[in-house]
Amino acid sequence: MTVYWLFLAVAIGTSLFGQTLLKAGAGAPNFIAQILDIRTIAGFCLYGGAAVMYIVALRRIPMSVALPCTAISYVAAALIGHFAFGESLGGAQIAGLGLICAGVVLLAFA
Repeated sequence: MTVYWLFLAVAIGTSLFGQTLLKAGAGAPNFIAQILDIRTIAGFCLYGGAAVMYIVALRRIPMSVALPCTAISYVAAALIGHFAFGESLGGAQIAGLGLICAGVVLLAFA
């Protein structure tokens, strides 16, 4: 079953990288330019690849565990948003991210 957890981890990471590229492409001057931006296109492709890897992970990991584990990407996305894009991250957000981490750990090891 370990290989399926690896697929889940790679799916989460690939999805997160895709989200980061979509955010980077959001700086285009208009919507059409954003859609045609290479970062947006790469982000879409990574999302598709992540979905395929997630499907493989679901072959052996219960959805009731796998889907909540993807919430760890919320934590990483918040940190990337803060450090790479200068988005604010206050005390309430940090507390919420801590709760998400605790929930993911509980589900993964229960």
